[in-house]
Amino acid sequence: MSERGKPGSDGQRRRGAPFGDPIALIGSRAIDLAEEAGGIALLSVKVLLALLPPRISGRDLLRHLYRMGVLSVPIVVLTAFFTGGIMVIQAGIFVKRFGAYGLLGWGAGYTVFREVGPILIGLMFSGRVGSNNAAELGTMTVTEQVDGLRALAIEPVRYLIVPRVLAMVIAMFCLIIIGDLVAVGGGMLFGKLLLGVEFSSFYHSLVDNLKPWDFLVGVIKAVFFGLAVAITSCHFGTSVKGGAVGVGRAVNDAVVAAALAILISDYLLTLVLR
Repeated sequence: MSERGKPGSDGQRRRGAPFGDPIALIGSRAIDLAEEAGGIALLSVKVLLALLPPRISGRDLLRHLYRMGVLSVPIVVLTAFFTGGIMVIQAGIFVKRFGAYGLLGWGAGYTVFREVGPILIGLMFSGRVGSNNAAELGTMTVTEQVDGLRALAIEPVRYLIVPRVLAMVIAMFCLIIIGDLVAVGGGMLFGKLLLGVEFSSFYHSLVDNLKPWDFLVGVIKAVFFGLAVAITSCHFGTSVKGGAVGVGRAVNDAVVAAALAILISDYLLTLVLR
């Protein structure tokens, strides 16, 4: 038996290096992460340049707004309704302990407007819209439809990606506003049913103790969350390799990356907008 075929030879050790050598594994993952981050940044620059000047098909934009925004309203309304109820239940523990029923609307509204509402709706938006967008673009990529656009001298970023990015940002902006209103309604209802707090008392507690800025913070976050979902899903969708298996992997990576981007951007925006 030759030295190359013996157990424990250098050839076998090299083949097992990515799994046996922690440093090599960490380095490989770091390189992959840097490549993905660079691709996302490059796509962001391309989208920005494609918007100068903006030349967008109104029909495509409206079609994407319907698919990404209007069709997402039911799941967002359901999520927001029970989010308001959960906030009332959590705040109700302290309301009962201290008898501060007049602060229930403030406690529930503050958390919904600033943090919980935008994050939960953003994650739901990523799971429904971001994954679908990554799968659609990934299928177009592996079937060479994107290359066909380039062959026809049509820029894929301007034709495919820019309308989707704008539609996601606008849809997320509108969905957060709808979600906030539904969450407040759900909080009022659950406050009445579970704690016996009157609607008028909940409303005055909300209006008297919260400022318009508390509502605007969540709306500002919605714009960044929509942009994060749009850019990550478009990047992973247009960089697919490996056929149908690659499309599935891209969808998974897009959802994970969007969730991380939402949480990181929420942390940074909270520091800036507090």
